[in-house]
Amino acid sequence: MSSSAISVSNLIKIYTRRRDTPLRAVDGISFEVPQGTIFGLLGPNGAGKSTTIKVLTTLLPPTSGRVSVLGHDVTTDPLSVRKQICVVLQENAIELFLSVQDNFRTFARFHGVTGAAAEKAMDRVLELFSLRDARKETGIDLSGGMKRRVQVAKVFMVEKPVVFLDEATTGMDTINKRATIEAVREEAARGRTIVLTTHMLEEAEELCSSVVIINHGKIVAQGTIDDVKAMGLRLFNISLTVAGDPERLLPRLRRFKPQRLEVSRTTVHLTVQDERTMHAILEIVRRSKLVRSFEITNASLEDVFVELIDKKDGAA
Repeated sequence: MSSSAISVSNLIKIYTRRRDTPLRAVDGISFEVPQGTIFGLLGPNGAGKSTTIKVLTTLLPPTSGRVSVLGHDVTTDPLSVRKQICVVLQENAIELFLSVQDNFRTFARFHGVTGAAAEKAMDRVLELFSLRDARKETGIDLSGGMKRRVQVAKVFMVEKPVVFLDEATTGMDTINKRATIEAVREEAARGRTIVLTTHMLEEAEELCSSVVIINHGKIVAQGTIDDVKAMGLRLFNISLTVAGDPERLLPRLRRFKPQRLEVSRTTVHLTVQDERTMHAILEIVRRSKLVRSFEITNASLEDVFVELIDKKDGAA
C-alpha cells in the first residue's frame, strides 16, 4: 500500500448549470497527503476548498483526474473510501435532545461500535476533549462552541484512519479551541491522518506539517509549513513601541509604502517587502527619540498567504 493516505492527480471539477457558463471550481490540482500527518487545505472563500473536500469524501464525483484514499479510488470504489473516513462538515450536526454522552453512543452505534467498546471509546474521548463535566448536558443547552466541540469529538469515537475537519474550530472560544487543537494533535500522534480546512492561518501554522494553498481552483503554494513560509522570506514584520503619540511617526513610515501599517495603542506594526526597506526604517528608528523598542520577525504563514492570494487576484 502507498505511504500516502490521500493521492490527488490533476483533479478537475466543473459545475454545469442550464443557461449558465460552466464553472471550473477546481482546475487541475495535484497533491499527496502522507499517512499519520495533519494536512492543511487553505484558501479564501470560493477558492475550491469545499469542492475538493466533497470530492475526497465521495460527496461529489470529479469531472476528471484521479483521487484515492488509502489506495481506494473515490470514483470506482467509493464504499471502501467511506469505510476509511470520518467527516466533520461546517454545519453543526449533533442531536439536540440527547445528552453529550448519548450523542457519542449513538454515533458509535451507527458505526457498529456498541457495548463495552463504545463505553471505553467514550471515556477516552470525553477525557481527550475535556468534556467529562458536560457529559450529561443535552445538546440544546450547550453553547455554539461546545456544540462544535462535541461534533468534532464524536468522530473520534470510531477508529477511522482518515479524518476530515472542515473549519473544525468555527465559533469556539479560546478555551474550547485550545482543547480541540490539543486533541487533534494527539490523535495525529496516534497515527491518524487529519485533513484540516480552516480560515485560521495561525491554527494551520501551529497544527499542520504540510499545506496546500488554492485560489480560483488552482494551487498557488504547497509543501511543508517552512517551505511555504520560505516563499515570503522577503517579507519582514516590524513592531515599534513608541513613547507618546504613534501618529507622529506614521508620515515617515508611509513613505516606504508598507504592505501593512497598523497602530495598536503605543505600538506600530508594519510589514515591508525587502531587506533594504527594513534597514531604511531601522535608520529612522535609530535617529528617532519617539521609538522606545522594536522587534523584527520573518513572515508568518498568514503573511505569505495574503501575499500569494493578492498576487493571484491581481493576475486574474
